Amino acid sequence: DIIPQPLLDQYLSMTDPARAQTVDTEIAKHCAYSLPGVALTLGRQNWHCLKDTYETLASDVQWKVRRTLAFSIHELAVILGDQLTAADLVPIFNGFLKDLDEVRIGVLKHLYDFLKLLHADKRREYLYQLQEFVVTDNSRNWRFRYELAEQLIRILELYNPNDVYDYLRHIALTLCSDKVSEVRWISFKLVVAILQKFYANNASALGLNFINELVVRFRHCSKWVGRQAFAFICQVGMFSLCI
Repeated sequence: DIIPQPLLDQYLSMTDPARAQTVDTEIAKHCAYSLPGVALTLGRQNWHCLKDTYETLASDVQWKVRRTLAFSIHELAVILGDQLTAADLVPIFNGFLKDLDEVRIGVLKHLYDFLKLLHADKRREYLYQLQEFVVTDNSRNWRFRYELAEQLIRILELYNPNDVYDYLRHIALTLCSDKVSEVRWISFKLVVAILQKFYANNASALGLNFINELVVRFRHCSKWVGRQAFAFICQVGMFSLCI
């Protein structure tokens, strides 16, 4: 009653490989791009009409198709709600995490938006996987690591201080030693945000341990770039206090 059945059938047929050969080589990509809009129109109660098509697109051999879905999976999660997201989207999300960098970046750019929609226990399962974003197919792809640091600043609010200390702290320290200055600079902001997280949640012991680690790792570093990093961290921290 929402969409004429012939029109819906026509849309679902866009994943047919024969259509790519006879109609348009990028027809599957167009289908993937439009899917959140179709899902919104149909409503979550009719998700079963699109589920198989979505799974077909998520395993398409063309990375551009998978990339399109990766960039919009957080929007689809809002449409479907937490139960359908956990059942049908999380497995596909996990697949995208192990995909090519061209696909992973779509997940990474909206990582916070997707994780905040999950239940706390399910969200916690991704703590260990976050460090996998530090490694990329091409080490020169520094914007990937920059995006990771930006997302982590937002993601801090989703986890308790102990989880931040045990998992996210290591990532922040690694990014602070990145070869690219842009990545290091955004990582200094991440370090300060972590310290603010500790002290705002009465976890001063964790904060003190982290400060001592920063002193040992950077303040007393034998290389000037390490000592410079410590100075910049202090600068960012003082600026944050002022505002």
